[in-house]
Amino acid sequence: MRLGVLDIGSNTVHLLVANAQPGGRPLARTSEKTTLRLMRFLLPDGSISDEGVEAILEAVSRAREKAEQERVDELLATATSAIRDATNGARVIALIEERLGQQLQVLGGSEEARFTFLAVRRWFGWSAGQILLFDIGGGSLEIAAGSEELPEVAESVPLGAGRMTIRFLQEDPPGDAGVERLAEHAAAVLEPFATRFRHLPGPDHVLGSSKTIRSLARLAGDKRPGWVGRDRWVLPRDELASWIPVLARVPASARQELPGVTPERTFQITAGAVVLHEAMRALDVDELEVSPWALREGVLLRYIEDMGW
Repeated sequence: MRLGVLDIGSNTVHLLVANAQPGGRPLARTSEKTTLRLMRFLLPDGSISDEGVEAILEAVSRAREKAEQERVDELLATATSAIRDATNGARVIALIEERLGQQLQVLGGSEEARFTFLAVRRWFGWSAGQILLFDIGGGSLEIAAGSEELPEVAESVPLGAGRMTIRFLQEDPPGDAGVERLAEHAAAVLEPFATRFRHLPGPDHVLGSSKTIRSLARLAGDKRPGWVGRDRWVLPRDELASWIPVLARVPASARQELPGVTPERTFQITAGAVVLHEAMRALDVDELEVSPWALREGVLLRYIEDMGW
């Protein structure tokens, strides 16, 4: 069976097409991605501008056409924090559903965390033990932890890289003062959430997912030998901290020349680095390993299971 997951997020509209079969892992076939940086289109009242809505609908149309070309049997369409939290979100959702010709599943923050945790657990297996997971999107930061297939604690924190860029780092380059204000804000927001996680058993593995974290690992981390011959990216907190002043002082045009920083992440990579560093510090994490699987794979896995194959 050929399945598609359409993830309408804060930074991109991303279609993943994969072949699925009973008892097997989803095998990615192709993907179609449009960079939105939706936070640019947020108005002072919290609504998405007409220009932003049109950008979403155009990206959704391209993804639908790609899904049709790939002869997808079932399209699983989801939306995350930027759509969910917009004051005109209900209208935008209705327009997306009209364009798609089907219902859109709007995920709550804890649902995002749970789907992503499921994907990470399946990738790393039961031998990973107690997992602590970080996932940074454009609108929110998800943190989840547990030793089972689904997390014992799953939280969504409004510290997404795009959201924080718009609020604190609009200058180019953002500068040390803006980074310091963001770090103080992130630390204050994270403290009550971190308290919940401190009561859990210490993690056997700390993992990070999302494109932002993968980019930061390629910038500030290193590749190490992994299981069955697979290399793994590891991001130490100290190395991440050493790169934050660099990111704060160089313009966007120079940031995209840095290793691991793709053009679509240039806009929000500095905020992502600051938020991730503060999250790792709040939970006393020295380093994390990058997960190849994240939200879209989690949605696929849950759908396959719910079919009862």
